[in-house]
Amino acid sequence: MKSFKLAGLLALTAVLAACGPFGGKAGNVDGKRLMAASTNGEWLSVGRTYDEQRFSPLDKIDTKNVGQLGLAWSHQFDTDRGQEATPVMVDGVLYTTTAWSKVYALDAKSGEVKWSFDPKVDGSKGFDACCDVVNRGVAVWKGRVYVGTLDGRLIALDAGTGKTVWSTQTTDNSKPYTITGAPRIVKDKVLIGNGGAEYGVRGYVTAYDAATGKQVWRFYTAPNPEGKPDGAASDKIMAEKAAGTWFGDVWKQTGGGATVWDSMAYDPALDIVYLGVGNGTPWNHLKRSNGKGDNLFVSSILALKPDTGEYVWHYQTTPGESWDYTATQHIMLADLTIGGQPRKVLMQAPKNGFFYVIDRATGGLISANAYVPITWATGVDPKTGRPIENPAARYKDAPSLQLPGPLGGHNWHPMAFNPKEGLVYIPAHAAPFAYVNIGDFKFKPGGWNLGTNFLANALPDDKAQLAGLKAMFKGQLIAWDPVAGKARWTVDHPYFWNGGLMSTAGGLVFQGSGEGEFAAYDAANGKKLWGFDAQNGVVAAPSTYEIDGEQYVALMVGYGGAGPVSASPLLKDRPRLPGRLMVFKLGGKATIKPFEVAKAPALDLTKISAPGDAKHGFALYHENCQVCHSPNATGSYLPDLRRSQMLLTADNFKSVVLDGALKQNGMASFARYLNAQDAEDIRAYILTEAAKAQASAAPVKSAP
Repeated sequence: MKSFKLAGLLALTAVLAACGPFGGKAGNVDGKRLMAASTNGEWLSVGRTYDEQRFSPLDKIDTKNVGQLGLAWSHQFDTDRGQEATPVMVDGVLYTTTAWSKVYALDAKSGEVKWSFDPKVDGSKGFDACCDVVNRGVAVWKGRVYVGTLDGRLIALDAGTGKTVWSTQTTDNSKPYTITGAPRIVKDKVLIGNGGAEYGVRGYVTAYDAATGKQVWRFYTAPNPEGKPDGAASDKIMAEKAAGTWFGDVWKQTGGGATVWDSMAYDPALDIVYLGVGNGTPWNHLKRSNGKGDNLFVSSILALKPDTGEYVWHYQTTPGESWDYTATQHIMLADLTIGGQPRKVLMQAPKNGFFYVIDRATGGLISANAYVPITWATGVDPKTGRPIENPAARYKDAPSLQLPGPLGGHNWHPMAFNPKEGLVYIPAHAAPFAYVNIGDFKFKPGGWNLGTNFLANALPDDKAQLAGLKAMFKGQLIAWDPVAGKARWTVDHPYFWNGGLMSTAGGLVFQGSGEGEFAAYDAANGKKLWGFDAQNGVVAAPSTYEIDGEQYVALMVGYGGAGPVSASPLLKDRPRLPGRLMVFKLGGKATIKPFEVAKAPALDLTKISAPGDAKHGFALYHENCQVCHSPNATGSYLPDLRRSQMLLTADNFKSVVLDGALKQNGMASFARYLNAQDAEDIRAYILTEAAKAQASAAPVKSAP
């Protein structure tokens, strides 16, 4: 009888352990628990709390002992694409995502994999992803883990097993929509947007019932091209305010853009959810809307009621946007004392280079100050909230070199806030771009539709000019005082594309860098106190949590995204390396094996024939290929084509470019846009770049 009782007790213990602490369901997060998160040692959502401050009250790791931080454990993933997720920790389990929308659940103390989930996204969908096949994380709610997939699905998984509970297609799969952002859950509703504005889609955000996956409401962020109501939450405000701000017919072909692809925040007291809205399609306002109108809700912050999607207010950061100045960057809520008065504010550092402090109840502008060098505008009118534009920035009659460029003064990389210091920490950068108006815009379904000529951004062969251009690219960690409207301190980075941020009550700011160092800085003065060689570039933001009295810091490591796409030839070359999750603690002694980098066989260019027109190929390449493979074929997170074996013969090249031989890797066929002679001309051009590289002994990365 005793042995029977003991066996029963052991079995019950095993069941309770599988369910989570105190026998609760694994991942049992709800609104009450999220609102109490400011005082606990977990990281319950990608922004940690509804206000998205990415500040932890944990202080066991502090300015005095952070030098003792060491690796506790690590896990290597099966992909070498970009890693952008912030790990979420609930009840001792760390949930994260990797490229291709894969989900992992790991023991947060030991690193043991509890389960993994592969949504099996078709590789050809990578063609529709402007900036790598990345994913920024999951939402956890009432025993389920929610993820948006690159092909537009929203999937609910059992938090304990990883098994699919429900799956909903949130987009029209016949159109180039993607999802890379993390869902947010408010009042049992899963909020998810989408991307694809460069390709030609109409933006919207949707709320789904967390239990069933059924749609609750949808809010469109650009008007219906057919000029009729959608039967959506946005119908009323579209008719009253937005539809009349669009002109001409081009936007009706492209969908207008204005996608909600990343930032969200929620104020439970006001019961308002805040969303960031992206660029228009095409970028060029002259082509998109005949150069007229504000084009609501492009480049705007939207405030909605989470139960119904009802419009509350909006603030447009860049009216008539024409430079890819999205307002999808990190939105953060805080209570500040401004002018001696307590204010409930919303803060954002969008791409356009101004740091905005906005009354989050009314949408009224409190302040807007430049946090990086800006050439497109001289300031923001405090009365109207509109930027004071430099007329030449519109690039109607002449090319216009602008700062920021389309990568912005700040991109998707999360900021962080430290309430003790009163500082917002911004992962900022400078990356100029030459905007050039094109003569005749023709919509290219499924392709990039920008309305600006990319040829102007090809790199010069002259070494002095290249060095001068490279000097214009820089990265910074800026500690911004939102009350004073200026930087208190700044750290310069050798790379311009660096990781997101986290701050803690231990007086620290953590950030990974493009060159591969994960570092901790003093939150008060920016002094670097600790660094770790991650052996790979970092773009993701870290998180922190406590288990059994020990504080841990978790970071996804793996380089990719829009920065490496656009400027890799100006940066230090690096090979493609597998992504990793690294977790640190005081006194950690774990080690990691160095990456093994396969050396690609050299190409003997004297044995390769290329009768194509390289001059024509130069134009075709920069129109069709540079977005993923970088200017002048220099590679990014994708292969350096100057070393690619597919250059060996015209048939090899055609099999990939036109026949889609590598479509499962994301390299879909370009037969819709190019013919066989076009492909051969592009090959001839790439071979000229390969010859230049060999002649100058330029460092190049491995080929596929």
